[in-house]
Amino acid sequence: MKIFRAFALLCACSLPTAVSAGPDAGSTELVCDHMDMWNVGAETHAICTGSIILTSTNQKISCDRLEITAEGIGDKATAVPVLERFKYLLATGNVRIVQGEREATCGRAEVLPREDKVVLTEDPIVMDHFASSVTRGSKITMLRGERRVLVENPRATLPSIKDLGVGREKTATPADGTAKPDSGK
Repeated sequence: MKIFRAFALLCACSLPTAVSAGPDAGSTELVCDHMDMWNVGAETHAICTGSIILTSTNQKISCDRLEITAEGIGDKATAVPVLERFKYLLATGNVRIVQGEREATCGRAEVLPREDKVVLTEDPIVMDHFASSVTRGSKITMLRGERRVLVENPRATLPSIKDLGVGREKTATPADGTAKPDSGK
């Protein structure tokens, strides 16, 4: 497995953040089997394949294929430009995203850092280990900053709800503390 530290150290990341540790504060580390990288105008594109692990500040993404689009700065003629900001990431194949107590798995994840949005499709599952919940759907959109999740065709497993006693008869206790006798009905 080749480590593309040169690429990673040149990145000034704007990926969504959360709680697990990345390489260095503000940097991103990309490990994969193969990467093809090219420039188109002011944008840099990369396609990574094979055993991909992308670790940034408080986030880790693993998948089989990763497409990256970023804005470049500096000399556009260099083979590996300095990246100013990620615009778009598309992770496919056995996608797993870990951020603090939350974990998501799916077949396809679109990360839109400028919109603070992550869109999960192809059997997405979001697990919140802190809240003991699991949410599934046909499409799950997570909106960072709003702490909001939109789920199409949801199916969720949540912690149990306290028994509210609906449907149970209670024995009334008068103000003097004596209980009414049960009528037997």
